[in-house]
Amino acid sequence: MGLFDEFGKFLENRLDEFLRDNPHLELQAIEEQVREQEEDTRRLILNLQRQEQQIQDEILAIAKDIELWHKRVSKAESSAREDLAQSAKEREAALLRQGNQKWGQMEGVKQNLIKAKELLQQTQQKRKEVQAKAAEAARSQAQTPPSSSTSGWEGAGAYRSINTGHDPLDDRFRQWEMDEEIEQMKRDIGK
Repeated sequence: MGLFDEFGKFLENRLDEFLRDNPHLELQAIEEQVREQEEDTRRLILNLQRQEQQIQDEILAIAKDIELWHKRVSKAESSAREDLAQSAKEREAALLRQGNQKWGQMEGVKQNLIKAKELLQQTQQKRKEVQAKAAEAARSQAQTPPSSSTSGWEGAGAYRSINTGHDPLDDRFRQWEMDEEIEQMKRDIGK
């Protein structure tokens, strides 16, 4: 491992330690990621809506062409021009196939649009959850005294503080539980 790798690892460890000590900052970073995902999803929805509109316009244009060629088939058949009627039928059939393909594309875009809207709702819900956790972490951070590392019998004085409403052990467990929830949210976002 080179010097830069060691230094990078050192910085990464320090950052992880800093974020563990300041969970509200980690939650702010997660909230920013979720917000960016929400914006990306909104852009995707707009893009899909434009695609859907474009395909609908193309389908309408094809439908008008089909109508035109259908009339030409009828006109050629009534005039006993089988050579023109046959060519017009082939053109009408090709347009029908093209219209069916466009219809299939539009259905695919509609399905993607539904999924994107569901993703947007999920992302918005996730952001609300992260904001609530960030607010809770900020409150917890404000209530937690700086680094009290009592363990075993040395913590007997801390037990007495339960009667006063402040329990350092409870604060430590809440912090630990919040850290676990943050890690789970990170894993969920990474999916």
